[in-house]
Amino acid sequence: MSKADRLAKAFANGQQIAPFSDTEPGFDLAAGYAAQHELSARRVFAGAKIVGVKVGFTNTQIWEQYGIHAPIHAPVFDTTLATGSVPIDGLMEPLIEPEVVLKLRATPTPDMDDTALLACIAEAAPGFEIVHSVYPGWRCKAPDSVAAGGMHGALVLGEWVRVDPDWAERLRVFTATLRCDGETQDTGQASNLLGDGPLKVLRHLVGLDSSEPLPPGSLVSTGTVTRALPIKAGQSWSVSFDGLGFSPLSLRIV
Repeated sequence: MSKADRLAKAFANGQQIAPFSDTEPGFDLAAGYAAQHELSARRVFAGAKIVGVKVGFTNTQIWEQYGIHAPIHAPVFDTTLATGSVPIDGLMEPLIEPEVVLKLRATPTPDMDDTALLACIAEAAPGFEIVHSVYPGWRCKAPDSVAAGGMHGALVLGEWVRVDPDWAERLRVFTATLRCDGETQDTGQASNLLGDGPLKVLRHLVGLDSSEPLPPGSLVSTGTVTRALPIKAGQSWSVSFDGLGFSPLSLRIV
């Protein structure tokens, strides 16, 4: 049974499995992306459409917690987009992550300077990524996380705001406040994301050999600004971003 077979079965049954790196010391990022590609192809064959990319582990403040010290990436599908509420039945150890989501108007390339890179972004929106772990206790290495689709469960989008040239500075200095049932749970700042914010995340992504060109209209979810926190049914979460002109985003967990 291939790794994609094992992962597909685990996701379908909501049953966790041991990380591949436990028994395969040589399991590396290339092997992880190969397994991810096969898993994604299965989802596309079943009818899902890839609409963008999530970039994970961009928040350097949580690297030590997870033992993963560089970003990873995985597809976002139209079947994992949500608004208003997210059902978590079947998700394994789900966590919530407040993120800045970018929508592209043009395909960015590694040779672009910051001005040209920013010009590739048409709009931005507040988002929640719901992640979950097919590996017990979130214990895994980067290739395991990559293979499992970057732990992606759902992406919740708020209202889109047009991105202008003055956003170069905005994307470096904003703050985010994450609340559950009205109580503040954590705060974060733009510099948590690779030291310089979402534009730095986009630059990192387009510079990777493992990343395919991003067509116009693609979504790029740039990683959690705060800590990723556990969620359960019945909770109401919200995030407000100071400095980006976003309307607060609310989400009901069901």
